Amino acid sequence: MQPSRDVSRLIEIMAALRDPVSGCPWDLEQDFSTIRHYTIEEAYEVADAIERQDFADLREELGDLLLQPVFHAQMAKEAGHFDIGDVVYAITEKLIRRHPHVFGDVSADDAAGAQVNWEAIKTQERAAKAARRGDAVSSVLDDVPQVLPALARAEKLTKKAAKVGFDWPDFDSVLAKVTEEIVEVTEAQRSGDEEATHEEIGDLLFAVANLARHAGIDAEAALRDANAKFTRRFHHVEARCREDGVEPAKAGLARLDGYWNEIRAADKIR
Repeated sequence: MQPSRDVSRLIEIMAALRDPVSGCPWDLEQDFSTIRHYTIEEAYEVADAIERQDFADLREELGDLLLQPVFHAQMAKEAGHFDIGDVVYAITEKLIRRHPHVFGDVSADDAAGAQVNWEAIKTQERAAKAARRGDAVSSVLDDVPQVLPALARAEKLTKKAAKVGFDWPDFDSVLAKVTEEIVEVTEAQRSGDEEATHEEIGDLLFAVANLARHAGIDAEAALRDANAKFTRRFHHVEARCREDGVEPAKAGLARLDGYWNEIRAADKIR
C-alpha cells in the first residue's frame, strides 16, 4: 500500500485497518462511542493550527480530521447503516439544496439575501427532521448540538432565539442583565446555598455569552485567548521564580503578584 493524493486510497487504508483478519487490533476494537472524542479533538487541533497561522500543521491536522468521517463511515458500512458514498451524497445534496441562488433559479444579490434563503431552507429541514423523529413540532433550537462546548452552545442558543425576536434590544440591556446576575451570584454564595450558587453562576456565564454575541465577539474564541494569555503570563511567573531560586508554592502571593504585574505592565507597552 502506497500513499496517494486520491481520497479513495484513504478509504482503502481504513478498510484494511478494519479487516477482521489482517487489520490493526486497536482499530478493530473501536466503535462510534470510543472514537467520537477523537473527532472533536481533531477539530480543535485544526482550529489551533489556524489560530497559530501554521499552515504546515494545518495540512497535517486537516488530514487527521478527514480520517474521522472515513473511520465512522467504515464502521457504519460494516454495520449496514451507510457508507462513505452515502455521506458524500448527503452533503453534496444538502449544499445544492441550500444554495438555490447558485444551483437553482432563486436570486440573492448579497450575503444577507443568501442567508435569508439559507434560513428558510433550514426551517423546512428542521420540520422534516422532527417528522422523521416522530416529534409533533420542531424548534428553532433543534439543530444546536448538545455536545458543543457550553459557552459556544450558549451563544448559539441565544442567536437562534434572537432570529424569532426573543432577544434583548441592545448591548446595554444585556450588560444590565450581566450585572443583575453578578448580584444574584453574590447573594447565593453568601446564603451558603451551593445549589443556588451553581445555578446563578450558570446564569451569569449564559448572560456573558449573550453579551459577547451582542458585541460581535466569539465568546469561545475570546475565552481561548484569555486562557492563552493567562498561560503565557503564568509561564513568566514560573520563570521569575526560577531566576530567583524560589519554588512557586513557597514564594508567597505578594511575590507571585509582583512577577505577574511585571508581565502585565510589559504587555501594556507592546
